Amino acid sequence: MDFKTQAVPAAGLSAVTADGLLVVLATADAASMLDQPLADELTRALRDGDFECKPGQALYAHRVSGVKAARVGFVFAGDNSAKALRKAVAAGLSLFKSGGTRNLAVCCAGFGGLSAAHGEALVAAVSDGLYVYRDTKPSAPAPGKLKAVSLLCDKAETAAAAEGLRIGQALAAGTTLARECANRPANLCTPSHLALQARKLGKDHGLKVEVLERKDCEKLGMGSFLAVAQGSDEPLKFIVARWMGGAKNEAPVVLVGKGITFDTGGISIKPAAEMDEMKYDMGGAASVLGTLRAVAELKAKVNLIGIIPACENMPSGRAVKPGDVVKSMSGQTIEILNTDAEGRLILCDALTYAERFKPAVVVDIATLTGACVIALGHHRSGLFSPDDDLAAELMAAGDKALDPAWRMPLDDEYDEALKSHYADMGNVGGRAGGSITAAMFLKRFTAQLRWAHLDIAGTAWKSGVAKGSTGRPVPLLTHFVLARAK
Repeated sequence: MDFKTQAVPAAGLSAVTADGLLVVLATADAASMLDQPLADELTRALRDGDFECKPGQALYAHRVSGVKAARVGFVFAGDNSAKALRKAVAAGLSLFKSGGTRNLAVCCAGFGGLSAAHGEALVAAVSDGLYVYRDTKPSAPAPGKLKAVSLLCDKAETAAAAEGLRIGQALAAGTTLARECANRPANLCTPSHLALQARKLGKDHGLKVEVLERKDCEKLGMGSFLAVAQGSDEPLKFIVARWMGGAKNEAPVVLVGKGITFDTGGISIKPAAEMDEMKYDMGGAASVLGTLRAVAELKAKVNLIGIIPACENMPSGRAVKPGDVVKSMSGQTIEILNTDAEGRLILCDALTYAERFKPAVVVDIATLTGACVIALGHHRSGLFSPDDDLAAELMAAGDKALDPAWRMPLDDEYDEALKSHYADMGNVGGRAGGSITAAMFLKRFTAQLRWAHLDIAGTAWKSGVAKGSTGRPVPLLTHFVLARAK
């Protein structure tokens, strides 16, 4: 998809050259800002009850007299925020997806000046609205005819809007990569496939990629990671990808993504219902790959390292059992009380491995706990960090990216639940506060790090009719990294 800015003709919106024209109204008063042919059409629709000034309300009009664009859409946003624009464009896009529109012009009426955030929101809405998974479904709907989108701007707004479009397109590419990886069935998206995707990123975008095999992990003493992987016939992969766009001596940002390409729960096997969705348990890994792509496409002047411990969690005669004790790379021992709490077991060794890079910050991303879904639902990711400044950075990045998180507690009292009679810690506590005790487990491996944890179990994918990966939190992570680049 080609995105660009376009100046509004002196003769007004009615003279815009495009197959389709989408007019986004920030407020009811914005209708008065339209030139006469469009204003008359909208007035008639309001009078006849065909259109209401309610957020998300959309109206299509064909061959409006005096308007050069053959297809016209009106959609009401409700305010002038980037968030409102994104929702409105998503609603308005449905008017043009199945028709003959090849190039669409979008006008934001009553927004009082466009910013980079508005340009970014436009790209996100279009990219999300047009995305269809096709890799293993030949019968999926064919791509529509829409190939180009122009954001109509006044001259003073052009630079900011164009920058937003540039960032938005990189974010869209990264988010799409994450969605494609996560939507791919687990028999195809294996640890080896994730390693292949990382190597492809390296080749296409100039990243240095290293993939550690089982013997390498054994030499490093990654007993916790190896324990999770031992029940599967699929070979594990420990992926390290580096984008070194900053100064040579600059401490890197490290992102650690949980890469369980399928999670049966192991011996503590999950119920059968919806177990197919456990292919999404590598959503953290997918988001790391997507963020690396977005940052590389933007050629950000920052050093960024992505670490992905990837394996399956399967039941077999070799699988780790409840009550087994393993030794992590840090030297701490873990009693595995529940084999379905495996994500933290692979992440803890990856966090220890991250220490060698002397990072500025480390953020791990994981579809870690159902408890986080109960606590926060599907709108905000769970954010855990003992570092107030780092937590504030991530919260701000999420708000800017329209990919929000919510900070959760890490009080010392929660750590009591992890006590074990037979090891330095158990891998689970009780049901109460399950997302917090999971984060407290990871915290035990971060004494040398400025660290934060994102639990994306509620935001990485959708179920039901809209089933599929969301690609979150690629936008949050990318904005976090870009802010550090500045």
